[in-house]
Amino acid sequence: MGKSASVNSKNPNKSSEVEVHELSKDPTEAWQDLSKKKSQKVITIDADLLKNDEREDHIRIVCMSDTHSMIHRIAFDIPDGDVFIHAGDFTKLGDIKCVKEFNDWLGRLPHKYKIVIAGNHELTFDPACKMYKNHYRDSAASTMSDNVTGNEPNVREYLTNCIYLEDESVELFGLQFYGTPWQPEFGNWAFNLTRGEQCLEKWNKIPEKTDVLITHGPPIGHGDLCRSGQRAGCVELLSTIQQRVQPKYHIFGHIHEGYGVTTNERTIFINASTCNLRYMPVNPPIVFDIKTEV
Repeated sequence: MGKSASVNSKNPNKSSEVEVHELSKDPTEAWQDLSKKKSQKVITIDADLLKNDEREDHIRIVCMSDTHSMIHRIAFDIPDGDVFIHAGDFTKLGDIKCVKEFNDWLGRLPHKYKIVIAGNHELTFDPACKMYKNHYRDSAASTMSDNVTGNEPNVREYLTNCIYLEDESVELFGLQFYGTPWQPEFGNWAFNLTRGEQCLEKWNKIPEKTDVLITHGPPIGHGDLCRSGQRAGCVELLSTIQQRVQPKYHIFGHIHEGYGVTTNERTIFINASTCNLRYMPVNPPIVFDIKTEV
């Protein structure tokens, strides 16, 4: 068997009750509190250790996120695999022209299955967001107006070359994948929620039997440290993962400078942000092999 990283099995003593942390609205302070617990582990992993050289009874998953309509600037090859996952922000502002270009690019990838979720930059995927209304509906001078009318019935319909998940699950190779685009409020961008109860309501929808969780934003403490030194992750997302769902893998992006892999010895956390802070697509896809259930 080739050298690889592994995680423990599900904890039979886990608690299904998740509550809002008292410091939820200040993630930096909340993490200072949470990280004092000896049980709270954040271990950095070399991404190469996620691959099983022999791959017997395994499938290969290729992860990317935050490409921001820069796919034409990608200078590296996209590794082949069984499942390709993109964790959101595949456009700059949800311009339908960019959505179609992304969909065409997906169609050229060799992977049997492709899973995509939206991120905070996919404004047209969340018509309720204030920035969508201001940029696309209320501004006649918008440079995007020829491509986006503000009356599109369902922009996700342009993603014909993938499985688009929005608070939904899909079973592939006997494994349960769950995707959700929400993240704690960040300006007036798409799929923003107030920290605390609003976020937890979304996380409560994640099924306990999820093997691979895909969110746009990170949990607190894993791949969420900003250049400013502040934390941007969601406290309740981490609590949901640790106390209730305990997926084998959690894939996300959103915080470009958080690119990389960590683990708490039960779940492997992957920040797959492709673009760096300058919005250049320099970070290669993160690849892992996972044992199938069939």
